[in-house]
Amino acid sequence: MRILLVEDDRGIVSALTQLLKTEGFEVLSTSGQNEAIDLAHRFRFDLALLDISLAQGNGFGVCIALHAIDPDIPVIFLTASDDEGSTVAGLDMGAVDYIAKPFRPKELLSRIRVALRKNKPQSNILAVGDLSCDLNTAQVRKRDREIILSALEYRLLLAFMQAPKKLLTREFLRDVIWDSAGEY
Repeated sequence: MRILLVEDDRGIVSALTQLLKTEGFEVLSTSGQNEAIDLAHRFRFDLALLDISLAQGNGFGVCIALHAIDPDIPVIFLTASDDEGSTVAGLDMGAVDYIAKPFRPKELLSRIRVALRKNKPQSNILAVGDLSCDLNTAQVRKRDREIILSALEYRLLLAFMQAPKKLLTREFLRDVIWDSAGEY
């Protein structure tokens, strides 16, 4: 997951980048509106954290531009401007959350996870690592390359993908590969 961090306070950028990276996020940061918009054109982001007051431009302008590029990107304003007018303006322009500084790191992480869950498209695709399986079409892909499987291989793969990090017994796998007619 890639996060765009638009903040002009280097201390906050450093601390947030370290926090987010320890949680498995990739972070690209900038301190100005124009560079943030340029990054949004070059990369796909799963979420944006925006300050309102920037070295160049403002977070409201970044939010509008981000939604023009990707209408579904969740935006969280992370700012010292906690007045009602700024909060309402940020939420009305499409932000999913508005957090006043100083903020609690664990609460921020929780709000990020909520925003990402809400924005996650509903699909019938199982994914483990770089392997994905579309349950609607029975298509299996690894790194965007289709993998052709037999019916037996497909049923086994589904069993493994639906129970990641779980021990599957021989009996369970035997039940998975039996078809409704009692045949392997």
